[in-house]
Amino acid sequence: MGKEPLKTVIIGSGPAGYTAAIYAARANLSPVLYTGREPGGQLMITTDVENFPGYPEGIMGPQMMEDLRQQAERFGTDIKYELVDRVDFSGDVKRIFTESGEEIPAHSVIISTGASARWLGIESEQRLANKGVSACAVCDGFFYRGKDVAIVGAGDSACEEALYLSNLCPTVHMLVRRDEMRASAIMQQRVMKQQNIRVHWNTETEEILGDTEVTGVRVRNNQTDEVTELPIAGFFVAIGHIPNTKLFEGVLEMEESGYLKHEPNSTHTNVEGVFVSGDAADHVYRQAITAAGTGCMAALDAERYLGEKGVI
Repeated sequence: MGKEPLKTVIIGSGPAGYTAAIYAARANLSPVLYTGREPGGQLMITTDVENFPGYPEGIMGPQMMEDLRQQAERFGTDIKYELVDRVDFSGDVKRIFTESGEEIPAHSVIISTGASARWLGIESEQRLANKGVSACAVCDGFFYRGKDVAIVGAGDSACEEALYLSNLCPTVHMLVRRDEMRASAIMQQRVMKQQNIRVHWNTETEEILGDTEVTGVRVRNNQTDEVTELPIAGFFVAIGHIPNTKLFEGVLEMEESGYLKHEPNSTHTNVEGVFVSGDAADHVYRQAITAAGTGCMAALDAERYLGEKGVI
């Protein structure tokens, strides 16, 4: 005989996965959570988190994830430090296959696999990560109030982050690789009107300067080969994110960019009994607090679904 299907399986950790686990466990859904290769997600490489409610003095990203993990386990979540490498959502009972070869049947699945920031791929970028290099202006811009910064990118997100930083920093150097932006016309207009945003066209980053913290950036004009060093305290990368959804290609509906689609005002995917939360479906906000919120929503949606199906 096969295994008795679990009520719910959560694929992925981080604020969305752990919050879903807390709510699901408190609803007696006996959730099993698979953390994947990076338990805790992007917050495991984030130092000071000062914009998550409930931490008046701020908190280190890894400590926040440890707190959420312990809270999920307190209510009975079974956390598996393992990778899910294949799924079969074709039947009423969903099937999850782990890297070790185990097959897990479940009545419902919550996806919270998150997204990863795109990086330039230069050595100094990784060496100075969280020491002045960031992929989130909303998260970290506060630390650079009154200091000059640079941001690389040319899309709407880069423009939004440059505008956000311009309210905090005397000068924002916006590094654009081509002689035009990919951003919408309205976003470009807003950037060009902001007097303290200086756009550097045809500009590529050669190296981020600094030993223990960012002190500047060396850039090259790809038309003239002129090399310039800009004194800055913060360097922001805004060239996009990669949703960690490859596992669901051909299984769930997704946007061209890979973000999973869901029904409006819910976490329901196109497959009944499968729900999505966090950055795997969110290319707009990408904050820990919004991920946690959708984790809550996914657990509530799963609970209602299981009730309607007579599982609980």
